[in-house]
Amino acid sequence: MELLHQVNANIAALNPYQPGKPIDAVARELGLTDIVKLASNENPRGPGERVQQAISAASTDLSRYPDGGGYTLKATLAQHLGVQPEQITLGNGSNDVLDLMARVAVEPGFEAIVAEHSFVVYRLAVTCCGGTLVTAPASQAPDNRYGADLDAMLASITPKTRVIFLANPNNPTGTWVKRDALKAFLDQVPAHVWVVLDEAYFEYVDDPEYPDGLALLSDYPNLLVTRTFSKIHGLAALRLGFGVSHPELADLLNRVRQPFNVNAIAMAAALAALQDQEFISESQQLNAAGLRQMRTALETMGYDCIPSVGNFISFDCGVPGGTLFQALLQEGVIVRPIAEYGLPNHIRVSIGLPAENQRFIDALQTVRTTLASTQADAQHSAQQ
Repeated sequence: MELLHQVNANIAALNPYQPGKPIDAVARELGLTDIVKLASNENPRGPGERVQQAISAASTDLSRYPDGGGYTLKATLAQHLGVQPEQITLGNGSNDVLDLMARVAVEPGFEAIVAEHSFVVYRLAVTCCGGTLVTAPASQAPDNRYGADLDAMLASITPKTRVIFLANPNNPTGTWVKRDALKAFLDQVPAHVWVVLDEAYFEYVDDPEYPDGLALLSDYPNLLVTRTFSKIHGLAALRLGFGVSHPELADLLNRVRQPFNVNAIAMAAALAALQDQEFISESQQLNAAGLRQMRTALETMGYDCIPSVGNFISFDCGVPGGTLFQALLQEGVIVRPIAEYGLPNHIRVSIGLPAENQRFIDALQTVRTTLASTQADAQHSAQQ
């Protein structure tokens, strides 16, 4: 088709984002009916009762456009977070806010910095804007394997650098940056460089040295903190995230934001979710227990896990991740291979309900025996 040559070359060169495989797709392709999805870092509980009631009430007025400015949600969020409403930018998921930041800050001839093994959406957003993505190598420190090397990121800054994306904790590794290290890093970032602190998994971290990005905003006017309702609040399907920044940056982000980018049901659900602290606490406890369950089982089987503080854990499976992924699919368990993150032999598995976690553990026990036998046969044949 001749017209396909008349497109943005940056877009044509991109590989599309690959989400976790849907349950319906696995059922359709493999004819399975009993399937567990542990691929997309979702809250396995689903939303709380208050949220479900709010969604039901909001669904009665679907013919009206939502409040394009999100006045009530911004006011409630501001009070909840201890910031001002004019500091908040609402997004269709926090991914939307990340994309807005790239559109505001990046243009052809300029650069954005990420850490190795970072969330692929940063690359997509920067590339679509015609910018150059600079990837700083991951840390080699024994206590921070696969994590962000802040010194390497600082060393990557040039006069062309416009923005740095840093997830804390990071997806898909689950690694994180401590408060003192983050402050020392921010102190050294030049004034001409924006820093985006992606805190999508903020609520899952329980460590006194973990920083609250919002507490740093007053000291660092070049900082944008993003969070989401998709994870701990169980609202992934409704797509609602937000950014908090200096009001002047928020004004710029809102200039490029699509009209009505957040729907009315999502905003109603978010308002209810903010009031349900019991649900959040229960979800945190469930995740902490599940993370222990997963890591203990994986390490008992001899797998090398990346220590995680999120609602997922990644591990070196000793074979190409796609191979183990396909084997587990046959057992009705969906996980996530992460070769696109520079980890070709790793699998990321989300923390589910206790029975779902055990289902994965049992399936892994089954397929690893089969894979080991297959590898042994292949090696034997190669030696003959």
